[in-house]
Amino acid sequence: MTQYMFSVIHGELDYSGDDMQQIVAAVDAFNEKYKDITVFAGGLEAPETATTVDGTGDSVVVTDGPFLETKEHLGGFWILEISDLDAALKLAGEASKACALPLEVRPFQAEPPA
Repeated sequence: MTQYMFSVIHGELDYSGDDMQQIVAAVDAFNEKYKDITVFAGGLEAPETATTVDGTGDSVVVTDGPFLETKEHLGGFWILEISDLDAALKLAGEASKACALPLEVRPFQAEPPA
């Protein structure tokens, strides 16, 4: 089995209370249905809560805010164990429908041989 990350692509959204309740219920139902193949899943706070840490130079630079200024951001993710890419893409369609947002699907790199 391969682990795939389903990244939820958030934009600037303005859901009413009823819309948000329906989405939360649909995501909860998806999570319950696929709990046996879920490694981890979670939503993220808004990009404004991010802190960027850059240790690539002589000293570590810590900056408030996200690394990139963009209208879209990572809003949450699932990590699921799935047999292959075709199955992952099919499942991602169901996840996208549940959260009412597009997803990016990416496999994790294989473990290097011992």
